[in-house]
Amino acid sequence: MSSELHPDPSTTAARSSAPVPPLALRERPGRWLDGYRPEDPAFWESAGRPIARTNLAWSILAEFLGFAVWQLWAITVVFLPGAGFPFSDSQIFWLISIPSLVGATLRIPYTFMVGRFGGRNWTVVSALLLLVPTAGLALAVGNPATPFWVMLLLAATAGFGGGNFASSMANITFFYPVREKGWALGLNAAGGNLGTAVAQLVVPIAVSLVALGATGLSVAGWLWVPFILFAAWGARRYMHNLSHAKGDVAGSLATVREPHFWVMSFLYVGTFGSFIGFSSVFPKLIADTFPGFSSFTVGAAALSLAFLGPLVGSVSRPYGGRLADRFGGAPVTVAVFAVMALLALAVVLTLPRADFWLFLGLFLLLFTAAGMGNGSTYRMIPSIYRVLGLRQQQDLAVSTERKASAALGLIGAVGAYGGFLIPQALNLSNTTTGAYSAAFYGFVAFYVVALAVTWACYLRPGTEMGDSHI
Repeated sequence: MSSELHPDPSTTAARSSAPVPPLALRERPGRWLDGYRPEDPAFWESAGRPIARTNLAWSILAEFLGFAVWQLWAITVVFLPGAGFPFSDSQIFWLISIPSLVGATLRIPYTFMVGRFGGRNWTVVSALLLLVPTAGLALAVGNPATPFWVMLLLAATAGFGGGNFASSMANITFFYPVREKGWALGLNAAGGNLGTAVAQLVVPIAVSLVALGATGLSVAGWLWVPFILFAAWGARRYMHNLSHAKGDVAGSLATVREPHFWVMSFLYVGTFGSFIGFSSVFPKLIADTFPGFSSFTVGAAALSLAFLGPLVGSVSRPYGGRLADRFGGAPVTVAVFAVMALLALAVVLTLPRADFWLFLGLFLLLFTAAGMGNGSTYRMIPSIYRVLGLRQQQDLAVSTERKASAALGLIGAVGAYGGFLIPQALNLSNTTTGAYSAAFYGFVAFYVVALAVTWACYLRPGTEMGDSHI
């Protein structure tokens, strides 16, 4: 009888135990990639790194515009009283904070869009959605008779920009190996965060070049339209969809049952929530605290200098990720919360001096610390899920990566609620006590608690995470 019909058992066993060659990289229609293996050193250095860098570059641009649109109302509202809009302080704070509330909520479904539609495809769609809030703002602020409820509804659509962060970060994490995720995710997030600073710098300049008033304010929305169209075109032409970046929604949502998910969400409220919350209110905070600053008008003082806060916070973010890559995310995060607590306390204690430059300097340091904390906390997430995967003996190339990707988006969603809570806390403090001091004492207490939680969960000797150098 032929040996092909009755094969030698030893030969069969040898064949079954032979290593399976990796799938060759292949591009299918629609720019879908099969066989993308960032953890394979040879593949990464030859084909993986260039592909990852291209996708990262266009992802950064789209996310940059998302953040700019997300924070458009924070910078535009300071002009509204001078343009004839009869809104109260409380209404102004709602226009500032509602985009953060909606953006944080949208981050939850946006987290799963990469797995459902592909990272390249969803980047195109999410970029085009930014046309809604930009055109809406341009039309609404052109007429001082626009009702408040309409303004609030249109401000809510700016939340599309906040949702972009979750899908962008969930997408980019699939392109990079574990050892480089901190730097890549930090760059991606920092590029997005810079949109906040650029919006706060460019909008006042653009408005002043046109004309101060309702008609001039419309340019705050229209100026972003060509850039949005360019980003959507570039994403469609140059980005990729990864076939293995498939998210199981039910499985991904199971991450919320993991206690570490909620711990990291709490910590991210303290870092990113502080960054986006203070970015939103910084123009108004300066205007309210120093109404007679120098010889400038209130609007000029606030809008000429407020962009510096989100700028330094954005630039510092990737360095927080890089420090976390080298020393561990938990030690860096503990240091960040210690610095933030001291700086917030210094702000409230020096307010009676009415020293604008001291106030500005302390806030720039606070923004820098928050930005570094954004990078370090985000770097902790893949490391935590890798430890959990080892414990549960999961397939690290698939299950753990997918869970970590979902966690990145969901934790980013919860953390973004800080962008709503901080303006509302400041508003509550101001309306009940006539000052912002009570809110800042609350921030100090929060940072101290966050420091203690980070140490207890991720640095304490003798614990699983503490011994894993998270």
